[in-house]
Amino acid sequence: MRIEILTPERKLFSGDAYGVQLPGISGSFEVLEKHAPMVSALGKGAVKILLDKTGKSSSYKINSGFVEVLNNQVSVLVEGAVEA
Repeated sequence: MRIEILTPERKLFSGDAYGVQLPGISGSFEVLEKHAPMVSALGKGAVKILLDKTGKSSSYKINSGFVEVLNNQVSVLVEGAVEA
């Protein structure tokens, strides 16, 4: 699936990945390939991109944001993000 992490200033990540773990406002959740369409608010925490099934990953700390999942594309719009 395709994942993009965007801030108002720049694009932090754009690429294909196995899945992504996100800090929802009511707790963390994970989105994998062919997930149902959804929009969710994000709270403060870590966004972890699962690059492949072997456990290789990339992480970003965020303050807040939103995620949209549609047609195997995950768009994460965040504020205050830094690479962890």
